[in-house]
Amino acid sequence: MPDVVNADLGKTPARTRKAVTVFITGVIAGGLSGAALGVLWWSLAPRVSVVVTPDRVVPEGFQPQEYFAANIAFGALGALAGVFMAIALVSMRREHLLASLAAALASSAVGTWTMWWVGSNLGTVDLENVEIPDSTVLDGPLEVTLPAMVLMWPLGSSVVIAIMAFGDFLTERKHSRSHSA
Repeated sequence: MPDVVNADLGKTPARTRKAVTVFITGVIAGGLSGAALGVLWWSLAPRVSVVVTPDRVVPEGFQPQEYFAANIAFGALGALAGVFMAIALVSMRREHLLASLAAALASSAVGTWTMWWVGSNLGTVDLENVEIPDSTVLDGPLEVTLPAMVLMWPLGSSVVIAIMAFGDFLTERKHSRSHSA
């Protein structure tokens, strides 16, 4: 794909980054932002109350709103992270959107897993090694019960890059029509 950003200048950009650099930057940024977003998800999402008995842990009654809110918070944070991460990665290597897409998808895989792991493990207690009275009600751990929520980060990244690629296509098409006429 030609360099659409500098098409008017007729020369290659003065500073380009290698695709490997963008990929590594995306993976590192995905991990770091995933950890930060995991803490944010942990602080925003409501917990499901669970009853701890000597032989099992069960939810205290029917609580779909807590599960739903935790899933929506995870998905919304992931989608926003995907949009911002894609914009940052494309700004690093605008002339080759496929490299930016690969970096964004790798970033989203690392970031989503890190966000889930940090949010799920913050504040957890090993109940087997703690003595508590029978039928104690506690706040349960965070869970992502809707598997589609883990796809929100890559979806956000992919949509941004697809929109940019379509914009580049339209710009190039307009540019080629004006030169052919």
